[in-house]
Amino acid sequence: MKKIRVLVVDDSMLFRESVIKELSKDEEIEIIGAAKNPFEARNMIIKERPDVISLDIQMPKMDGIEFLKKLIPQYPIPVVMISSISKKVFEALDAGAVDFVVKPETRLGIKKEEFVKEVIKKIKLASTANVKRLKSHMEFVSANKVRNYKGKLIAIGASTGGTEATSKILRELNENMPGIVIVQHMPKGFTKIYAERLNETTFLNVKEAQEGDIIKPGHVFIAPGEKHIEIRKKNDEYYIKINTKEKVNGHKPSVDVLFKSVARFAGKNAMGVILTGMGKDGAEGLLEMKKNGSYTIGQNKESCVVYGMPKAANDINAVRKQLDIEEISKHITDYYNK
Repeated sequence: MKKIRVLVVDDSMLFRESVIKELSKDEEIEIIGAAKNPFEARNMIIKERPDVISLDIQMPKMDGIEFLKKLIPQYPIPVVMISSISKKVFEALDAGAVDFVVKPETRLGIKKEEFVKEVIKKIKLASTANVKRLKSHMEFVSANKVRNYKGKLIAIGASTGGTEATSKILRELNENMPGIVIVQHMPKGFTKIYAERLNETTFLNVKEAQEGDIIKPGHVFIAPGEKHIEIRKKNDEYYIKINTKEKVNGHKPSVDVLFKSVARFAGKNAMGVILTGMGKDGAEGLLEMKKNGSYTIGQNKESCVVYGMPKAANDINAVRKQLDIEEISKHITDYYNK
């Protein structure tokens, strides 16, 4: 069995040593080196050519984000960021990181065992990722003909690679769109930051979803971390329903939970979009949406960081149209303006 060759980059010796000790226990992982700053890391990358890099954001001399911007164009290696809760995580994802893991901190209630388990999981996932970059330029599309989208709804589900894929789609939609509800697999604390970031970079009104929020045209609602999100309908309006039940498909929030509620309450008035991510979360829900008359879109293999969730949906015939990430926003706009 070929092992995943990993380079650990972190300025804390204690952190490097403790992580390496734990990661080395996994028979599928081989630690090929440890670096305390980006300059050491660069030399090791040239010499060892690791399969995956675990990279701290906060480091002396050059931070992890600046290093990523220099690294990815020259060496397209999957990178898993290690970070505390910060907006910088999304800058790192913009710069080319595949995913991130939250550092263990007492105040966040994250235990070392859980952290190591998550790092191992993300490293294995990153080793299969397609690190081809998305176009990162801003491409706003101004509103043209104003339409009444009351009673219409768009539901989007994504996981690994989805923060950038979803961001790209929203940047290219105008404010004259049906209400949008999104499940992005992400830890508690980050979803609010992500929503605020999207709100600053799109024409749409974006926020972290709360119980009872009315889903209006031109508004986007991001499922909060560690909570499921569903929709309900009252007096011709859709609204947000939050629940804290057990994980579904290993996730909370779960795309399936959202999609199944959309199938039930919106049916033919909805569109479902499933984007890059590992596993099968969202596939069954998207199929229910399609059976109930919803229009469904799946991201294609070539543009996915991980072609897992869209593939699972496509395999059970839940997807009406497979599209490259570059085409999805235009297709959505054309669909609602026809």
